Amino acid sequence: MKRRFFENEQFDYEVRLALGSAYRQGGDVGEVLAAADRIVDGDAESWFATWVELARRVCDQAERSEAHGRQVTARDAYLRAAGYYATALVSIDATADPQRLGPVFGKHRHCFDRFAAGWDPPAEQVFIPYEGGSLPGYLFSPPGIAGALPIVIVNNGSDGPINAVWSLVGAGAVARGYRVLLFDGPGQQSMLFLHGVSFRPDWENVITPVVDFLHGRGDVDQERIALVGISQAGYWVPRALAFERRIAAAVADPGVLDVSTSWWQHLPGELRAVWESGEREAFDQYLREGLKGDPDGAATWAWRAKPYGIDSPFDLLTEIGRYTLAPVVDQITTPLLITDPEGESFWPGQSEQLYEALTGPKELVRFTEAEGADLHCEPLGRAVFEQRVFDWIDARLGSGGEVAAR
Repeated sequence: MKRRFFENEQFDYEVRLALGSAYRQGGDVGEVLAAADRIVDGDAESWFATWVELARRVCDQAERSEAHGRQVTARDAYLRAAGYYATALVSIDATADPQRLGPVFGKHRHCFDRFAAGWDPPAEQVFIPYEGGSLPGYLFSPPGIAGALPIVIVNNGSDGPINAVWSLVGAGAVARGYRVLLFDGPGQQSMLFLHGVSFRPDWENVITPVVDFLHGRGDVDQERIALVGISQAGYWVPRALAFERRIAAAVADPGVLDVSTSWWQHLPGELRAVWESGEREAFDQYLREGLKGDPDGAATWAWRAKPYGIDSPFDLLTEIGRYTLAPVVDQITTPLLITDPEGESFWPGQSEQLYEALTGPKELVRFTEAEGADLHCEPLGRAVFEQRVFDWIDARLGSGGEVAAR
């Protein structure tokens, strides 16, 4: 899509995401465009302040509506406010005070909690047993349907907020009669910001406890569990499928065969040679010196590196090198739908590479600029995405009883 909102790549993409979320009431087109008009292109403080001010205003309105018993207005406003607070945080590492992340994240989660409580029926906050602790999540259900229902587990990516997985996948699934589980895994949102738990490449050790948890519930049809992965979960979902066999169907949006390529494509070739030589100190010095002269690049690096919990750039890229499906891709037997959006920026070409590498049931679905559904995770093509992805899931789970529009 040729129209741009900002020259800054991240700002431009985040505005597209915010606009796309309006399809499921996660944002308001007018609010988003008005906010974008007030932001100085590439200015992190302007970005942060504008979205926080909008989020605060919308949250205040939600509280007033709630106090007067206007539950639908309040619920929808809380969801928008949660999204705007989360959008503010994408620039936090480039601002003068990155420590504001904690308080703003708290406000974001407060708003999402109020939205979840206002859902009909209210979403259940759940705690999934995990390695002596728990993973926090939300279980959403369609209104007026009892008993054991098929369920869609939505697996977030590297840095997306919980409201985004609701707007991108969860809301559409509930509208089609599924229960939906949203959760924070290691390195994601609350697990990172509040507990300091980092990513891990062996995601089967995350999804298997999630499936165990669902198998212990009487309101879940254990034979009809779908798993949908967004962004970097295009790696995590197939990785989990190589070991966890109780998933009936899965989606990778997009397909990711090797996570590390999204890092190396932005680094000079001579730096790769230094890394391959094993010269750790030289590599770290070279990269850090380069980032000193590139504030935007340094902020992007800090934001993307945060979930791994590794300070040394050499060690970080060594760790990310473990995030590859090559050793296990031939073990995947679960039916897998892979999206392939035109203009994919993080992992170009990898959807098709993953599709070719799979030996089990598979389907590759393309999304194009001509239909307005291009770019990473199809930010503006949400109706097109839902139609293709959920029709595929419905066919494999024997589901698809849509419920009344909310």
